[in-house]
Amino acid sequence: MTSVMGLLEEREAAARVRVEGLQAEAERVLAELGDAQVVLERRVIALAELAEALAAPDGPAEVPVPGPREEAVAKDKVPVAGSIVPRWHRGVTVEALSADYRRIVELVESMPGDGEGISAKELAGRLELPLVPAKIEGVRSRARRLAGRGWLTVLPSGRFTPRQPTLAVPGPGDEPGGRGGG
Repeated sequence: MTSVMGLLEEREAAARVRVEGLQAEAERVLAELGDAQVVLERRVIALAELAEALAAPDGPAEVPVPGPREEAVAKDKVPVAGSIVPRWHRGVTVEALSADYRRIVELVESMPGDGEGISAKELAGRLELPLVPAKIEGVRSRARRLAGRGWLTVLPSGRFTPRQPTLAVPGPGDEPGGRGGG
């Protein structure tokens, strides 16, 4: 006849084996999930890059001649989602950007001027997107594109700040008092 203590020890050993097996399976699933998330993030970025490349005006030099109707439509041209991001230059406003890019610039510019900037994850949260890697990387890709075109500044930490003012070379009528600014 086996003792009660022996029965409990057998059950404990069986439970321990089951827990260890489930932990090993959970670690395997988590590792597989991490790999799948990396692949998804790369695909999201690749899709955004492809859309940008296809929309780039660097294609063949065939320029169709617009008819009267196309000219009227072209005058009311408004940026659309997926359109390319123009380079920032003096006189251009955020209205030149599509709505999703415009929201990113406006959010970064509305942040307090503490110099720390805002992370892609914080931007995604403020854009009310789900905080999953795919959405965060999509926001990061857009913000980096904006930084590359001069709309934002990306810090070495990866955080984004408003565009740093550029020192313009003053024209002949721009200097207030001639030599020495006096």
